Amino acid sequence: MSSSILQEKSYAFALRIVKLSQFLNDEKREFVLSKKVLDSGTAIGVLVEEARQGENRIDFAQRLSVATKEAFKTNFWLRLLRDSRFITSEQAESLLFDCEELQKMLIASLKTTRNAS
Repeated sequence: MSSSILQEKSYAFALRIVKLSQFLNDEKREFVLSKKVLDSGTAIGVLVEEARQGENRIDFAQRLSVATKEAFKTNFWLRLLRDSRFITSEQAESLLFDCEELQKMLIASLKTTRNAS
């Protein structure tokens, strides 16, 4: 099965989050929030991968639903990192843009899946 746009974008976002976490650890010596954003930001891609392997439409929708929740958590952590000045507004806005794009894609995929049932 070929990869989906959602799969590709969630993987690329996970890579950006890994680099952000490394930056926060190495440059800012911040370990707690960096772990939180790393966990939620990479979980989005993992859950999209798992959804593609779902046994049925319900399993697929459940995984996407959890991925959506992780995307909203990631958005929260990114805003918190920005507002606490661990990252610049410019860094945050770029990541937030990608995160919000994933949120929209996940919500659209969930709606499509639920309407097809």
